Amino acid sequence: MKTVLISGAGIAGPALAFWLHRYGWQPTIVERAPVLRVGGQAVDFRGTPQLQVLDRMGLLPAIRDAQTGMGAIAIVNEAGAKVSSLPTEAFSGDVEILRGDLGRILYEATRDTTEYLFGDSIAAMEETPQGVEVVFDSGATRRFDLVAGADGTRSRVRALALRSELLHLGMSTAIFTTPNTFGLDREGLMYSAPGRSATILGLGADAKVMLDFASPEISQEVDHRALVAHQFSCDRWKVPGLLEAMWRADDFYFDTATQVAAEHYSAGRIVLVGDAGYGPGPGGMGTGLAVIGAYTLAGELAAHDHHTAAFEAYERRLRPYVQICHKQAKGGEKFLVPRKRSQIWMRNQTMRLMPYLPLKKMMAKGANAITLESYG
Repeated sequence: MKTVLISGAGIAGPALAFWLHRYGWQPTIVERAPVLRVGGQAVDFRGTPQLQVLDRMGLLPAIRDAQTGMGAIAIVNEAGAKVSSLPTEAFSGDVEILRGDLGRILYEATRDTTEYLFGDSIAAMEETPQGVEVVFDSGATRRFDLVAGADGTRSRVRALALRSELLHLGMSTAIFTTPNTFGLDREGLMYSAPGRSATILGLGADAKVMLDFASPEISQEVDHRALVAHQFSCDRWKVPGLLEAMWRADDFYFDTATQVAAEHYSAGRIVLVGDAGYGPGPGGMGTGLAVIGAYTLAGELAAHDHHTAAFEAYERRLRPYVQICHKQAKGGEKFLVPRKRSQIWMRNQTMRLMPYLPLKKMMAKGANAITLESYG
């Protein structure tokens, strides 16, 4: 039985393990976090191909059962008065789910057929004619037929094996959970000041808070909570209370919006999938792209006798779709964090027109721009 080591237990990694096991492989997933990650932002799937993959996995009913069911997001001024609205079709896709819930569903679908190594990561790799010799941070060494990097935009696998460029998209985001004391029932509020936006999504007893701001690329070494507090220190509305909640949150997440431009998705016996290989950034359908990428990679490995031909076919089929997702993500900061009050006003007026447009059809155009192969 062929073996594959997958770095990353987020979305792309378990999705790839699911399909590779079905095609007769023995997958192992290594994840640097000590336990399965929970929480995180809402992610969505849209368009026929993305839903087809979930349906072929048999997971679409479970994902629908756990979907957020979010309604519209009201855009308000600092006094809390509604000035516009963001319809659910613009941000929730055909089905929206919390990233942690999606990760749990994928883990439960693979834990009996995949070896999971939590609390460890890849320290070094050396390709040989027999496979890839992997040294883990724990000191253990093992050999695998293939290694797949599914470890996010700052992928260690990519850094060790492939050339790529990270393109900063002009904004950063902080996400955390706080008690839902806002009276929001599956609906949201969004407040914008020049270069900043604060969004609250009411999800039952909890609320998800997103604090977005225009920024250059920010080091992972700085105190991100202090940085966010400084960025939003002059804002009114509910922002002061949200900053207090941020300091108490135990699931605080911060990242700069980044797009991954890899010259190739593979090198030798090492391949990238999901954000590690082609993360589009906010608004680029990254989660749907990840599951389609995992499906395609596994299918091409099943369809070819040699991994080199499979990797070439995988990249050839997927790259046009990746380019569409990348194009869709660029410019997202102009919507989320307009830098001038006049730009905020224009954004809000555009939102008022959306209920009169075939929005769902427009949003699905890019998502449908790939036809899935029917692998064995």
